[in-house]
Amino acid sequence: MTIGQAYLGEIAAIGTAICWTFNVMAFEAAGKKVGSLSVNYIRFLIAFPLLTLTALLTRGVALPVDATTPAWFYLSLSGLIGFVLGDIFLFQALVEIGSRISLLIKSLGPPLAALAGFLIMGESISSLGLMGILITMIGVSLVILSRSPQEKKVKFNRPLRGIVFALLGAVGQALGLVFSKLGMGSYNPLAASQIRMIAAFIAFSILITFGKKWPEIRAAFRDRKAIGNIAIGAVLGPFIGVALSLVALQYAPAGVVSSLTSMSPILIIPFSIAIFKEKVLPKEILGALISIIGVVILFLR
Repeated sequence: MTIGQAYLGEIAAIGTAICWTFNVMAFEAAGKKVGSLSVNYIRFLIAFPLLTLTALLTRGVALPVDATTPAWFYLSLSGLIGFVLGDIFLFQALVEIGSRISLLIKSLGPPLAALAGFLIMGESISSLGLMGILITMIGVSLVILSRSPQEKKVKFNRPLRGIVFALLGAVGQALGLVFSKLGMGSYNPLAASQIRMIAAFIAFSILITFGKKWPEIRAAFRDRKAIGNIAIGAVLGPFIGVALSLVALQYAPAGVVSSLTSMSPILIIPFSIAIFKEKVLPKEILGALISIIGVVILFLR
């Protein structure tokens, strides 16, 4: 067995973090032009055919017709919670507070997933794990809170609406991860991704229909730059990124996967400076590092 084979899950998790870093930057740029709902919906139109073709070439079955009923149930639930509820809030947070801060708040996902695993699956959380949760919260708080010298009180330094959306997005994706683990087992990661996407696509279609948002979706297709960014994000996120994350879950412990995929808040900093011309304060870099350290401690054995 080669090193690559022995650490396939860990390598896939790091690849996931890299994909998600570029994915959120592309979706932030697109969302500011055509809205978060259009980005959410159109990405599936791009990613699902790619997943289907890959599934056909790699496993000889284009669609997940061989999935068991429990797999369909839990993976569909994962898609509804993670892709629909979680991403509706996360994508709006990208527009409201930007990809860097949204990703940082998203690093609360692993602690939330651990709590969800405790409540839903009966998994245990050690005292070291509780310390990791606390450290992660401190790291995030260091970035999104500041003290006003004039008013002598601590307050949010980003729009509260965006922070709340990012938190709700982290909750949704954490619950989605738990139900993915329940539903996938040893099932093919690509097929599992397809089931999650099918459920999410149907749900979004219903939401768009009842919300009378189809004109908004059609208008988005006329913005070539936005569609280009959505395409980049769709390939890196729902296609490559999600598939890699599920491969990682199959070959490595969920805690290790969560820790490695949570590196995005650090990976995105140089790109935020270079591409979005953001001014990143030293305390924000420190906060991102602390949050990741907390995630790692959470899953130490």
